[in-house]
Amino acid sequence: MEPEKNSCHCIEVCFSPKLFPEILTRDNYVVVLVDILRATTTICTAFENGVKEILPVATLEEAKALKEKGFLVASEQDGIKLDFADFGNSAFSFTRDRVEGKTLVYCTTNGTRALEMAKDSGQVVIGAFINISALTQWLVDKNKNVVILCSGWKKKFCIEDTLFAGALSARLLESRLFKSNCDSTAVSVDLWNLAKPDVLQYIEKAAHRHRLKKLGLDDVIPYSFLEDKTKVVPVFDGKTIKLTPNT
Repeated sequence: MEPEKNSCHCIEVCFSPKLFPEILTRDNYVVVLVDILRATTTICTAFENGVKEILPVATLEEAKALKEKGFLVASEQDGIKLDFADFGNSAFSFTRDRVEGKTLVYCTTNGTRALEMAKDSGQVVIGAFINISALTQWLVDKNKNVVILCSGWKKKFCIEDTLFAGALSARLLESRLFKSNCDSTAVSVDLWNLAKPDVLQYIEKAAHRHRLKKLGLDDVIPYSFLEDKTKVVPVFDGKTIKLTPNT
């Protein structure tokens, strides 16, 4: 049986944290934070490998202070691991033997700053290609409007996050439980449909792909566009990122 039209929830895509204060969705919504290269991919990987919880912070000063208190810290600036940190921002560093059962402080150039902006919106869920099916089902079950917040690059538009926004939006629209009259959602889906026959070829157009290549940090790129490598659905409650109870 098809759902009644008034039972559909709305999808809005926000291309940049700078636009987030202007979102049109105001009631009964959940934010999906996305930073494909690399924060949200890394967060999902860390939980797949058993991390207990992640404490995101928006500034390096906060990360340093928590490091001095004995916390394990992942921190980077412009893609480069900082000297005081235990980890940078590569998903491949967060292996089970290093993170299982531990609390991790996390500070990145784009992802955790976007998370800081969204924290007062209610529930924020972490999205990546590697958890896209589990995330889609979680959102269907949640029965709320959805705002997909792209972390971008220093508050600007980026291709990789928009591709994910399109892929997730397409799945939600296919469920027929969601609708959208948002131009950014329509454009995201169109871009995803253009890219999906060969995502890795298309992502060669992305500026951040080449920033990582220049730094020798692009080994994680193929992994970042694989679908369903994990079923974890990490959720941010305004202070801590943890797994949902049914994950």
